[in-house]
Amino acid sequence: MMDPLLSALGVFLIVVAATAVTSAVALGVHALRNRHREAFEQGIAELARLQSETGVRIEGMSDMLAHRQSELHRAVNERLDSVTHHLSQSMTTSRQHTLESLQKLNERLVVIDHAQKNITDLAANMSSLHSVLANKQQRGAFGQGRLEIIVQDGLPRDCYEFQFTLSNKSRPDCAVFLPDGRPLAIDAKFPLEAVTALREAKGDDERKQAAARLRQDFARHLGDISEKYLIRGETQDLALMFVPSESVYVELHDGFDDIVQKAFRAKVVIVSPSLLMLAIHVIQQIRRDARMREAADKIHAEVGHLMDDMERLHGRVMNLQKHFGQANEDLQQILISAEKVEKRASRIREVEFEGEEACEPAVSIPVPARLAAGG
Repeated sequence: MMDPLLSALGVFLIVVAATAVTSAVALGVHALRNRHREAFEQGIAELARLQSETGVRIEGMSDMLAHRQSELHRAVNERLDSVTHHLSQSMTTSRQHTLESLQKLNERLVVIDHAQKNITDLAANMSSLHSVLANKQQRGAFGQGRLEIIVQDGLPRDCYEFQFTLSNKSRPDCAVFLPDGRPLAIDAKFPLEAVTALREAKGDDERKQAAARLRQDFARHLGDISEKYLIRGETQDLALMFVPSESVYVELHDGFDDIVQKAFRAKVVIVSPSLLMLAIHVIQQIRRDARMREAADKIHAEVGHLMDDMERLHGRVMNLQKHFGQANEDLQQILISAEKVEKRASRIREVEFEGEEACEPAVSIPVPARLAAGG
């Protein structure tokens, strides 16, 4: 009978303990809920405070952002105005520079077109010149033309003659007359074929053959000039061989000194256009000096005649001085006689007649006006 009681007591105790525990747990839960509520309320209050502070800060930040935005807008507008102004100026300057560059480019294009036209004309002239130089007769006419231009520009018409005929019936291309009356012969032909062959030679053998041909042709032409145009007592002692190409002249002097020496021994001077101009200038000076010498001789003769006239004038002046001295002496004698006549007239005027009474006034003798005047 005890066991059920104990079991019931135990169950009761257990229930009481469970109830106590449940109460304690409920009290703890309630206290915990109170603490959580207080903490939640404090958190809500703190959150409200933070929200209020955050609102104030957000409002301040909004005002600051609005101010900064206005300043940024103003700065952006000023910067845009400045950029627009600079861009406008830059575009204006660039447009002006572009217009100037285009204008200069247009001018240069015009110059280039003119130069191209000149080059085209020069190419055509070179082609025609090549065709002229390829023909012997035309080449001679070309050299003759250049020779005539140089001579006509530098000398008066009576100082030269083209195709002048000498006593041996030879006719140089030009004859320039010097003060002694002897003409200076100028030949305008030269062997261009040998020079062209030398320039077009590709190998050493061809060059040697062309050089030998050049020496042979020039030697033959120099001999013809010396034989035809140098006549003792009729022409000058030298003749000129005109080469109407500066490059050919330079090539001769640089690579063919033996030809130049042979021309010197043959009394033939090889001249280029520039040297021919110099020779024409020297001839001008020679003729000017000759005219000055002739004028000096005339002046010397006239000075001699002037001295003779001065001597005759001096003799005549001396004779005039002698005659003037004699006339002066005669004038002195005449003055002396005039003084004597005057003195005698004065004495005659002062004469008184004797035998007249003292009471009577003295009667003056009338003196003729001629005697009173010293006659």
